[in-house]
Amino acid sequence: MNMAEGTPKHPYHLVDPSPWPAIGAIGALMLAMGAALGMHPDMLGKGVESIVKVVQWWVVVPGFLVIFAVMWWWWRDVIVESRTYHTAVVQLGLRYGMILFIASEILFFAAFFWAFFDASLYPNSPEMPVRAEATGGVWPPKGISIIAPFDLPLMNTLILLLSGTTVTWAHHAIVEGNKRDAVRGLILTVVLGVCFTSIQLYEYMHAPFGFRDGIYSSTFFMATGFHGFHVFVGTTFLLVCLFRAMDGQFKPKQHFGFEAAAWYWHFVDVVWLFLFFCIYWWGAGKAPIALH
Repeated sequence: MNMAEGTPKHPYHLVDPSPWPAIGAIGALMLAMGAALGMHPDMLGKGVESIVKVVQWWVVVPGFLVIFAVMWWWWRDVIVESRTYHTAVVQLGLRYGMILFIASEILFFAAFFWAFFDASLYPNSPEMPVRAEATGGVWPPKGISIIAPFDLPLMNTLILLLSGTTVTWAHHAIVEGNKRDAVRGLILTVVLGVCFTSIQLYEYMHAPFGFRDGIYSSTFFMATGFHGFHVFVGTTFLLVCLFRAMDGQFKPKQHFGFEAAAWYWHFVDVVWLFLFFCIYWWGAGKAPIALH
């Protein structure tokens, strides 16, 4: 390309300085601190504990608001940049970045699965007498009634699997230049994501155990809860893609924003299958099923 015309001589995108990474990190820290205070109100002393007990889980709201604001403004900037600077070379780099991000998410969930399997496979470990005493030497621990795996969890499994087909339908429609079917597929996917989240919230509200009721409940809520958060993020991601698809911003050869959302959504699907089979089904053992 000709520098005399004011255009770059390379296909790369050298981004301008941006405040969003730093502000996003601050929001993430605020959210993490809020979540930690929600679980351990006394960790910063009695003065803070009294305040947290009044606001309860609303303590996480400031972090959420900062993160949502960053998502809105940062994504807006990226969308504007994509119309000019996202060449084939830039899109390839973005794909590598998304692959590495999903790989880091796999390791994130591996930690929760590790904690669950360590506790469930060795509930009567002689090296950990405290655990054996807490669980009664069996898994699930004595006194725990579990959520029926083939009730709401199975329904949510079918919902997520169906959403995987609708997002794939939308992807094929974009590649073929079919805006109408792309919008239809994204609408169905977003609706299914909202249905999944609503059912999981109902399940949590009627769960036969609380977060602080022992190692079974804490590992259960950490694994399924973080997955639910990822479903919420993925639904938001796809909702943005829906608005962009309605505006005709996705082209057959340039639609990485949607591709990234679709990859993320398929990752969420696969993680849920592991959660369903390992935690809801296998991890339930012979424990009694709670009746609502």
